[in-house]
Amino acid sequence: MPMSQDFENRLFPVLPSVIQHFGTPFHILDELGIIGTTERLCSVLRRACNLYRNFFAVKANSNPEVLKLLFKLGMGFDCSSEVELVLARRVGAVSEDIFFTSNNTSARLFEVSRADGGCILNLDDRGLIARVPSPFPQFVCFRYNPGAQRVLDSVIGNPETCKYGVPHEQIVDAYRQAQECGATSFGLHTMLVSNERNWECHAETANMLLDVAGLLEDGLNIRVRFINIGGGLGIPYRPEDDPVDLERLAVAITQTLHTFASKRGWRPRLCSENGRYVLGPNGVFVARCITVKHGYREFRGVDASAMASIMRPPMYHPNGGYHHITVFESPVDEPVVCSVVGPACEDSDRFGWDRMLSLQEGQHVIVHDTGAHAPEMGNNYNNWPWPQMLILRLDGRVDMIAPAQTVEELVQRRYQYLAPQRSFTP
Repeated sequence: MPMSQDFENRLFPVLPSVIQHFGTPFHILDELGIIGTTERLCSVLRRACNLYRNFFAVKANSNPEVLKLLFKLGMGFDCSSEVELVLARRVGAVSEDIFFTSNNTSARLFEVSRADGGCILNLDDRGLIARVPSPFPQFVCFRYNPGAQRVLDSVIGNPETCKYGVPHEQIVDAYRQAQECGATSFGLHTMLVSNERNWECHAETANMLLDVAGLLEDGLNIRVRFINIGGGLGIPYRPEDDPVDLERLAVAITQTLHTFASKRGWRPRLCSENGRYVLGPNGVFVARCITVKHGYREFRGVDASAMASIMRPPMYHPNGGYHHITVFESPVDEPVVCSVVGPACEDSDRFGWDRMLSLQEGQHVIVHDTGAHAPEMGNNYNNWPWPQMLILRLDGRVDMIAPAQTVEELVQRRYQYLAPQRSFTP
């Protein structure tokens, strides 16, 4: 949906000078908005569990300045690759600040995960237990896949066909094997949906995990330290979309935890791993219109590739990937139905299809809700560079927190492979 009125009120008066100073294109984040969203998420869900913690999904935005801010606000980090582990540790995260959920895990990645004080190891497969380096960690977690018991969205996929998680029929045995390897403390995790705005879906996930926690106590006398309901809290990308009702979600989880505690005499801690919800609405993308094309249809070309800048529209269209687009300047003519496109040699290199816009050369588009899963999903297809990333600070200062890639960088990356020391004669 359109950026918040507060973000707009602080950004738009200075946007012309920001464009003049930094040039386009660029992503720009709102520090005040990030802080506000984080504080609201945590305060509301702590009504359900006062020890609630969100492990920010680093894949949503791995910029070190962003991670530093979120860690300062009390978030941990959900990591799934070596680089994400390194980035989390470099901003100060240690041990149980890091939730490491891997799949198809290599021996090297296991070694990296246990370095520098380790992390919360979240195993995706019962078969990985034997691959965990010795000594086996005392604290371990498993990602649960409910199979046919839950119907998921189209992004992550049907539980029975997707690659993630330990099947329901194997979950108790997975914990049993971990016990036999020396584990004494456990967590329980799942990740079932993406950008889900129905609060009842997330509440049902908590209820489902508590049912599994009961199975583990009954079968193995295990009391899990936490349930991690995953991420997937949705944001309203379209103006007509409603936001997820955090208040009702908190009430539902509170009731579910109370029922569990009344029956069992204990309750686990509540965790999540939301990234999009925290950052998505607190960022926009700004690009300049450089061409107007009147073909069989109307096209407006901008000075950025969608594939390098915001991959969601090219990847998910027509079933998803919508980002709201507005024009910064006042209209000079009647709006027309047009597509906002980039220069890459793919017809899908578009920020939006068939939008009603009044957009002329020299004017600027604002692509909304790009704080998460926008720069991170970008690629260099057709050798178009990634754009710069800026942040609007609390005091009104605008900082560059990631420079744009240069042509020389992209060229040198290709030529490095021609170095003699990279040759091998078998």
